[in-house]
Amino acid sequence: MAAGIVTASVVAAVTGPPIFHEHLLQAASTAGGSEMMHVEEAFRDASLISLGVALVIALVCALVVTYYVNGRLQRPLASLTEAADEMGRGHYEARAEVDGAGPELTSLANAFNSMAAQLGATEDTRRRLLSDVAHEMRTPVATLGAYLDGLEDGVTDWGPETAQLFRAHNDRLARLCDDIGMVSRAEEGRLPMAPAPVRVGDLLHAAARQAESAFDAKGVGLEARPSPAWDVAVRADRERLGQVMSNLLSNALRHTPSGGQVTVTARATTQEVRVVVADTGEGLTPEQLPHVFERFYRGDSARTRDDRGSGIGLTIAKAIVDAHDGAITVSSDGPGQGARFVVTLPVTTR
Repeated sequence: MAAGIVTASVVAAVTGPPIFHEHLLQAASTAGGSEMMHVEEAFRDASLISLGVALVIALVCALVVTYYVNGRLQRPLASLTEAADEMGRGHYEARAEVDGAGPELTSLANAFNSMAAQLGATEDTRRRLLSDVAHEMRTPVATLGAYLDGLEDGVTDWGPETAQLFRAHNDRLARLCDDIGMVSRAEEGRLPMAPAPVRVGDLLHAAARQAESAFDAKGVGLEARPSPAWDVAVRADRERLGQVMSNLLSNALRHTPSGGQVTVTARATTQEVRVVVADTGEGLTPEQLPHVFERFYRGDSARTRDDRGSGIGLTIAKAIVDAHDGAITVSSDGPGQGARFVVTLPVTTR
C-alpha cells in the first residue's frame, strides 16, 4: 500500500502539471504570467488534496479488506495447523474445519482430511497386522514348542507323524514370511516385474487348467467362458497376473460348497479388460465388503481367511493389480448369494 501511495503521488506530480499547463496555453493564450501561475497552483493543490483524500479512503478500504481476508484465512489456517500438530502426536482422528474459507482452502482442507483418514487407516492396519502376525505365528510356534518339550521329556517319540507335523508348521511359518514380504514389496512398488504383452485368453486358460484338479476333488464346477475379450492383450507380468488369478480361484473354491459353480468371464473395451470371477458360494455381508482386501481381516465368514495359508492372498492380489495400474473390486448380493471379483486392466497399445 505504501509503495502504491508513493508511486501514485510521484506520477501525479510529474505528469499532471505539465499537461494542465499545456491545456491552459491552448485555452487562454492571453492570460498573464501571474494568473497562469495562480491557476496552476490551484490545480496542483486540488490534485494533491483529491489524491490525498482518495489514497486515505483507499488505505481504509484496504485495511478493512485485509482484516476481513486475514480473518477468513487465519481461522482455517489455524485449524489446519492445530490438526497437523495433533497428527504429529499420533492422533490421526484430527480433522481441519474450514467452512466458508473459499474454494482453495476448502480443497486443501479436504485433501488434508483425506490424508489424515488414510494415515489413520494405515495405522489401524499396522496395529492389526502386528497383532494378527503374532496370532498367526503363535499356534505353530506353540505347537512346535510343545512337541520339543515332549521330545526332551521322552513323552513323545520322533517318528513320521512328528516329522510331518514339524514340516507342516515350518512350511506355514515360511509361507507367512514369504507372503508378508511379497505384499509389502508390492504395496511399496518394489515387486520385480517383467511386463510384456499377454493375451487374456492364455492367462485365463492357464489359470483354469492349473486349478482344475482342486475343483474336481471338491466337486465344484469351474468354467472359463471364451469370448472376444480373450484375444485382447494387456501389458503385464504373466507370472504375477497368474498369481492373481490363482488366488482368486483358490478363494472362490474355498468358499464354494460341493456342487457349486465358479465362472470366469472377460469383457473388453477399447481401453480396458474386465475379468470376472463369480462363484455361488457363501457370499458376503455389506459390512464385510469394504474389508475383503485388508490383511488378515477376520469376519464371520471372511473370505480372506485360509486355514492352510497366511490369510493375505487377496491382499497380494490387490497389490499386484495396483502395480499394473489396474483395479480389483468385489461385490455380493449377501450371504449365500455368492461373490463377484472383477479385475480391470488397461489394454496394451503395443
